[in-house]
Amino acid sequence: MDQMNDNFLRHQTGFFAGHNIENWVWDQFNKSPDIQLSPDLENAYFYIDPVYNSTGTAGVRGTKGFTEGEHYWEVTFLEPPNGTSVMIGVGTEKAGLHTGDYRFVDLLGIDRESWGLSYRGDLWHDGMCQEFCAPMFHRAVIGCHLNLYKGTLAYYQDGHQLGVAFTGLNNLSMPLYPMVSSTATETELGLGKRSCRYLSLQEKCYQAIKNSLRCSSEDEVDNLPLPKTMKTFIKEF
Repeated sequence: MDQMNDNFLRHQTGFFAGHNIENWVWDQFNKSPDIQLSPDLENAYFYIDPVYNSTGTAGVRGTKGFTEGEHYWEVTFLEPPNGTSVMIGVGTEKAGLHTGDYRFVDLLGIDRESWGLSYRGDLWHDGMCQEFCAPMFHRAVIGCHLNLYKGTLAYYQDGHQLGVAFTGLNNLSMPLYPMVSSTATETELGLGKRSCRYLSLQEKCYQAIKNSLRCSSEDEVDNLPLPKTMKTFIKEF
């Protein structure tokens, strides 16, 4: 069993149980001209011209934008990352996908339209950077867990949780798309497992009750005139 499948099964037995498989791919119509996609649109190849090296920063987004639900996907470094920037994250439809004129930048997070993690271990959003994890100088499987009920984006590396990187993503008026970018010649990024989960009507009711509470503390939930089992579920939101 390959590493991506093994990682995904470990998630399925734990936190990601109940997810359904998704089949979105990289968008051939929303990408930098310096990216070529595999026939199945799951692998992205950056700056592979045999004559010219990288002349800027190239990005591509997924074919599906997310407005609600929990979404998980994996991006594999098919070759060890290098160069100024290789990034994985999310962005709105307004997020930039290309810079030329030898502008080598951290594209995801360069403005307010995108959020990204660099292989150097830094998080970027709105042009601001902060340290998040150790650099990744080897082939790795990077998992992204976007929870639009809580408004969070968390990352995983080879099945191990790195933590929540961004919050407040449930306050946007536009869909969020998976994105990757790179400045480096011959970067190769592959899509792995993709899954999603949406709340049932019952779970949405629990969430609405929790959101209606003034401070959402466990004590306040305990004071509700509801069965103990329902209170336990409400506390999970």
